[in-house]
Amino acid sequence: MTGMTRPRRAPRFSAWTTRRWLRAGVAVSLVVLAVLGLTGAWVLGRTTAISATLVDVRSPALSTAFRLESALLNQETGIRGYGLTGTPEFLEPYQRGLTDENTYAAQLARLLREDSRALDDLKAVQEALATWQERIARPVASSPPGAPSPLATERAAEAKTAFDAVREAVGDQQERLRAERTRTRADLAATMRLRNWVFSSIAVVIALLAGLVFEGLRRGITQPLGQLGADVRTVAGGDFGHPISSAGPADLRRLSDEIDFMRRQLVRELAVSEEARRQLDAQTADLQRSNAELEQFAYVASHDLQEPLRKVSSFTQLLQRRYGGQLDDKADQYIGIAVDGANRMQTLINDLLDFSRVGRVHHAPQEVDLDHVMERTLSALSVGIEEAGASITHDSLPTLVADPTQMGMLWQNLIGNAVKFRRPDLAPEIRVEVAREGELWRFTVTDNGIGIAPEYADKVFVIFQRLHTKDVYPGSGIGLAMCKKIVEFHGGDIAVDTEYRDGARISFTLAPGRLPAPVPSDTAGATRAIAEPAP
Repeated sequence: MTGMTRPRRAPRFSAWTTRRWLRAGVAVSLVVLAVLGLTGAWVLGRTTAISATLVDVRSPALSTAFRLESALLNQETGIRGYGLTGTPEFLEPYQRGLTDENTYAAQLARLLREDSRALDDLKAVQEALATWQERIARPVASSPPGAPSPLATERAAEAKTAFDAVREAVGDQQERLRAERTRTRADLAATMRLRNWVFSSIAVVIALLAGLVFEGLRRGITQPLGQLGADVRTVAGGDFGHPISSAGPADLRRLSDEIDFMRRQLVRELAVSEEARRQLDAQTADLQRSNAELEQFAYVASHDLQEPLRKVSSFTQLLQRRYGGQLDDKADQYIGIAVDGANRMQTLINDLLDFSRVGRVHHAPQEVDLDHVMERTLSALSVGIEEAGASITHDSLPTLVADPTQMGMLWQNLIGNAVKFRRPDLAPEIRVEVAREGELWRFTVTDNGIGIAPEYADKVFVIFQRLHTKDVYPGSGIGLAMCKKIVEFHGGDIAVDTEYRDGARISFTLAPGRLPAPVPSDTAGATRAIAEPAP
């Protein structure tokens, strides 16, 4: 209906979180325990009160009533004896009975102050006793001693009737006190039985409550968490298709759903990663095959070019020797250009062969003393070093596990470049330094030559990349590219120090450990078979 608000629905128990279940459980437990505690306290209080009434009121009152009766009997006995004999000794029980009467009556009045019916009984006893004392006891006691009291004989029947009334009142009082004590004992016994039942029920309820709490924790928290942990371990073990079960309170179900969502995400990511890995493996295989084919092509092409190149070089040199000076200057110039081109082509082919052999043909790792390698390198370059007037110093170089041939090619290219790219007006000064850097050795080759501009720091390590023309600085442009390939093959890296301005400084690292074994390829054998000339 319009204008009326819909009543809010009570939240479903399935939407309750662990915290809400715990709060509800704790609240219910506290309420139950409070009710049980109040019930137990009431029963204990009731038992204590009834027991105190029985011990402190009913039993002492009945006992005092018996003592009061004894005191009244002493009075009657004393008065009767004194009235019949006139002997003063009979008045002693009477006087003692009066004293005891006052004492016990006061005690009864104090004990029964909250029981009006018992006080009425006490009042009836006192009234009957007062009548007997007024009509019989005091008049007889006031008679002169030595002779029987005429009043005692005169009022004997009245005395019997009056004291019978006292006895009847005392009997009624004692009967009522006895009945009250019996009722109180019965109440105490019933209350004690109730107490025992209540405390037994409390124990049973607490046990049931504890069982319910533990069962609720097991079903609502422990069991779902255990199942969740088992599912997570199954997934972590590699079964990513195993679903994560959802059970328990709402927050645990949300957690399970989040973990299952993460599992599905991982499955999707793994599928994508697996597909990418397969594509990468395929691309890697294609790349390896392409590289092997390129190496095979370069090696075979280089070898195939050697023979016609040697013929061209030989015949141009023969032509130069036989007809040199017989033709005009232009012919001699052309012949010289042809000889020079053939020689440079042969050098370029040899350098290309050496570059293609790095990591493929030269692979004999062994302990190499780099000091000895440096000495051989300086000996091989001694002519160029002497012509340039170069000064070369180096630290004590370490011993590494490496390929000795490649180490020789590395130092020969680095030292040779430092000598070649010198300043025209300055003798080359070359310094080789070495230092330990973590698990690697770092080597630094510093010279005072023409240097390398920062923008060319990466370009110089690319094969056939030259910064100068061959007329200014001869060479094929393959030296630093070969150095980079050798260093990376030995697990290091090489770079130009762009902050050094007084020449060139090249820094590289080498690993001291053993080199990894080369990856065998199907094309390597074919490459070697094709590259090696037939006998």
